[in-house]
Amino acid sequence: MSAPSGPARNRVDPFGDVVAAPGLGAWMGNRGRLHDGAGSRDVRRHHVGRAWITCALDFRGRRVRQWDPGHYTPLFFLDEATALAAGHRPCAECRRADYTRFRDLVAAAHRTTHLPATGLDRLLHEERWDTRRRTRRLHAYAWGELPDATFVLLASGPAVVRGDDMFAWQADNTYAASALERPRTGTASVITPPSSVEALRGGYPVQAGPF
Repeated sequence: MSAPSGPARNRVDPFGDVVAAPGLGAWMGNRGRLHDGAGSRDVRRHHVGRAWITCALDFRGRRVRQWDPGHYTPLFFLDEATALAAGHRPCAECRRADYTRFRDLVAAAHRTTHLPATGLDRLLHEERWDTRRRTRRLHAYAWGELPDATFVLLASGPAVVRGDDMFAWQADNTYAASALERPRTGTASVITPPSSVEALRGGYPVQAGPF
């Protein structure tokens, strides 16, 4: 049997959908075992459970085979801004410092000092996913309220905010070379979950780009 051609379906777009795209991934993700069988490259499920995490590409030399039937499906993100928009949060093991910073900023935004990982995952899942309709949730914000690295939905598709500009995410898992002007008034349709928006607003050091 010949090897499959073309990019594998293991990239994640800003909506959280698993897509086949050639662009490189700066981070790895995990939301359970989404594929069936070894070598099939066939993703059958959107997610398993509420724990959607973003991991470092390398951690203590560990390697997970991409289509191993007994393990989770490794996913990949263009950058961390895309991962946050998709609804993922930092891994508490391989990215402990980032996880703690992110969790504490989300907890502060919700006026609590106790937010275990299960509570954080439940909160993010409610914000990103409509379980009844099985569709992605969007959130309305004033344009002036959005911190850098927030993803919004434009008529042309998703774009990330950077200062007074926006950069469109493209289907090949890259950003458009030309910037779009960020509106100064009106309401934005925001893809990034509100808790992640609050973490960004609080100073979470997200990796975004290259633009």
